[in-house]
Amino acid sequence: MSTIVVARKNGKACIAADTLTTFGDLRMSSEYDAAHDKIQSYGDGYFGIVGSAAHALVMESVIKHKKVKIDFSDRMAIFETFRQLHPILKEKYFLNVKDDEEDPYEATHIDALICNPDGIFGVYSLREVSEYKKFWAIGSGSEFALGAMHAMYDHLENAEDIARAGVAAGVEFNNASSAPFTFYTVDLKD
Repeated sequence: MSTIVVARKNGKACIAADTLTTFGDLRMSSEYDAAHDKIQSYGDGYFGIVGSAAHALVMESVIKHKKVKIDFSDRMAIFETFRQLHPILKEKYFLNVKDDEEDPYEATHIDALICNPDGIFGVYSLREVSEYKKFWAIGSGSEFALGAMHAMYDHLENAEDIARAGVAAGVEFNNASSAPFTFYTVDLKD
């Protein structure tokens, strides 16, 4: 899977990710993968998606062909973007919506982190949206990344160093994450 993190501190926000792609037991490192960057740009910010490698290609297509008006400026705008995106994922991209019967809504099967001048956000499978004040991580290496960022947050002065600590821990301890890392930093509005 992946390790993707976001962090914010001292007027900056950073999103970072590992670069390994896996297909079951098969590992494809950045040395072999021409499209190894798990972070995509949109407007004046960035987002990264974990789960199926197809999600990134689908989102590239959605953005390129303007299938939905994307607004990542706040929690409600992100929710509305993903709510409008869901039927398009089903009808145009053949999203398999088979869910756990106990889930209250159809799942998009997408978990994403967003980093832009408005803040750092997470989007989850049932279109839940969270805004984070310090940092967060998603993917199979997220527990390690969260621990590292928690331990280092008060000791580091910038968002990129905090994000680097998170991704490095994910890569060190999760077998589905690997270096090198990619980083993108933005200036926050506030």
